[in-house]
Amino acid sequence: MDSIDTSEDVRISSFSEDVRDGSLYFQIIRLRKQMYVWIGYNSAKFGHLYASVPTRPNNSVSVTSLIGGGSDNSGSSIARHLVHKTGLNIILACHLPKDTPLLEFNAEKILIGKLKNLGII
Repeated sequence: MDSIDTSEDVRISSFSEDVRDGSLYFQIIRLRKQMYVWIGYNSAKFGHLYASVPTRPNNSVSVTSLIGGGSDNSGSSIARHLVHKTGLNIILACHLPKDTPLLEFNAEKILIGKLKNLGII
């Protein structure tokens, strides 16, 4: 399944990408002023959940872990980068193995490319 337009306010896109040692799975739910993203690796597990928002007055980004994880986990950096790229509030569920920076880099690169193709970035 690739992309489904459910209305002007909600867009859903699901896709997968084969990487060196397995498969990355993605789901993007784009709402009016926010986006929910799920990234899975070799399974449909939910993983850690992060919320990330732009903060004022100095245009920085705040990230917090809602379920599991911490500020040093891969999902927190991906959530932070998504806010910088989109300017949207981001909810990110991420199930990537710990200490796999190349996999995290590839997942983020694939996701950003898809967001560009969808016209979100």
